[in-house]
Amino acid sequence: MKGVFFMQTISKTKKMILSALLLAITIVLSRFLSINTPLLSIGFSFVPMILSAIWLGPKYACIICGLADLIGALLFPFGTYFVGFTISAICKGLIYGLVLYKKGEPLTNKQLIIRLIIACVLVVGIVNILMDATWLVIMYDKAFLAVLSVRIVPQLIMIPIQIVTIFVLIKLLKPVTDKYLFC
Repeated sequence: MKGVFFMQTISKTKKMILSALLLAITIVLSRFLSINTPLLSIGFSFVPMILSAIWLGPKYACIICGLADLIGALLFPFGTYFVGFTISAICKGLIYGLVLYKKGEPLTNKQLIIRLIIACVLVVGIVNILMDATWLVIMYDKAFLAVLSVRIVPQLIMIPIQIVTIFVLIKLLKPVTDKYLFC
């Protein structure tokens, strides 16, 4: 069966190196190459988060996402640090990891797209919209519906962008990961 990717065992050394690389990329994408306002952040920091979940699983994805938020907030702050956003980042890693990580049989293109849709909808709906809106209401003492209304449309627009971006990247990176990562 020809699949999108085949999860083989990755050595602990490769996992640590890949984790550090994905952590650094997440920080750079979220802190330097994204549009950030007090109520909204738009960027491509989801890419290394999702790739860590696909390649390394939920445990590593949670650690990478949580550390990326914590290190990014401490070294390159946009405002006051709030632990709720670190909890949100960990939840993103958990959801992506639980839905997208699969050992054993390869995923077909259809299975990968279905899993990407489920993961992206869950993360956007639960974490990016509801949890983050709650943290913003706590931080800025604004009305929940007002914060929610500002966040909903851009987050819904990001769902297809995330799905297409990750699907294309997985297809493009497959030869490289097969050769260097899963050898």
